[in-house]
Amino acid sequence: MFLTRSIRYQLVATTLAVVGILLLYDATVIDSRKSSVVTPPADVIKPTAGARLKFMTTAYCQGQTTASGVGVTTGIAAADKKLLPEGSVIEIDSLPGRSNTLPDKYKGIYTVMDTGPAVTGRHIDLYLWSCTEALSFGRRDAVITVLRLGWNPKNTRIE
Repeated sequence: MFLTRSIRYQLVATTLAVVGILLLYDATVIDSRKSSVVTPPADVIKPTAGARLKFMTTAYCQGQTTASGVGVTTGIAAADKKLLPEGSVIEIDSLPGRSNTLPDKYKGIYTVMDTGPAVTGRHIDLYLWSCTEALSFGRRDAVITVLRLGWNPKNTRIE
């Protein structure tokens, strides 16, 4: 009713709608499944180079720059900086005999270049270019091998 009477009301309503859409575009959706994720105890020993560890793996697709300042690209992973600091290089394998194992296309070597508030404990978040693929990825168990811990080349696995 009020919108048909004045151009001023039409402009205010349009401006409010545009601001609302812009605010919703960058909104973060809370994952209700996060409450079921068990975080490891605080006394978990930090991994060393060459360690094989079981991690929960998810995928993400949004963002332009990682926590390390590098642009996002395939082959980048996000991890808890207390366990796997930036610059760590990991190799991801699947767990044999599990129904939710990683397909071969996700196996490989990733560099930890990102962190995130939801990436805590034994949780790896892989960057995927396609958001549809990232959503269908879901949560999967994986075994990772730490090839290098952080940026220090002395923390490299020796064969």
